[in-house]
Amino acid sequence: NLPYGVFSVGDEDPRCGVAIGDMILDMQAAEEAGLVDLTDYALFEVPFWNDLMEEGPAVWTALRNRLTALLSEGAAEQAKVEPLLVPQAEAQMHMPFMVSEYTDFYAGKHHAMNVGTMFRGPENALPPNWLHIPIGYNGRASSVVVSGTDVRRPWGQLKGPNDDAPRWAPCARFDIELEMGAIVGVPSEGPITVQEADDNIFGYVLLNDWSARDIQAWEYQPLGPFQAKATATTVSPWIVTKAALE
Repeated sequence: NLPYGVFSVGDEDPRCGVAIGDMILDMQAAEEAGLVDLTDYALFEVPFWNDLMEEGPAVWTALRNRLTALLSEGAAEQAKVEPLLVPQAEAQMHMPFMVSEYTDFYAGKHHAMNVGTMFRGPENALPPNWLHIPIGYNGRASSVVVSGTDVRRPWGQLKGPNDDAPRWAPCARFDIELEMGAIVGVPSEGPITVQEADDNIFGYVLLNDWSARDIQAWEYQPLGPFQAKATATTVSPWIVTKAALE
């Protein structure tokens, strides 16, 4: 699998790491030791994977091949690698990448039916455009945090069907949605093909989309989610690469 994350131990600064069994390979230390040398500049001086992501699929493949060689049983550099392994049990995990943009797609039909039924009834659950174009909204990038981060129950305007006016109160219908997040590794300019779009995906994370449903029911018309969906988006600390899934 060899998923990618960012970890720290004790008072040390966070750094990139690769999970192998119940251990983490310290990528900053591996690069400094000359065990990983993929570009003419350091990729792992910073505590996020964006620099590698920007290099594109050829470098991603080269790194995976190099990690496989380093971490295979009986590897030639095993004696050099072993001191750079840290037990996962001793590590604190952090956000594995910096989020510049975040789009939430309404992609699963069962999910769209369930949520649509909550707001509009089963006869109008799917909007007429749902089967024809991707439905989504641009979320708040700053809401994306690593799993395990404390999430504060939001307050907002709530209005029941028999209320004359909304009231200010804590959310009473706080919800999470288990989703999959696709991490786009490289920028694009202009139209791209479906194949190019797939090639741009660096990896995937599990994702919980936190939703204040009672606030959402009042505010979502006509422009869609706003504060109800800006509370928190929690992602797993490990990025599972597309190559690993394949």
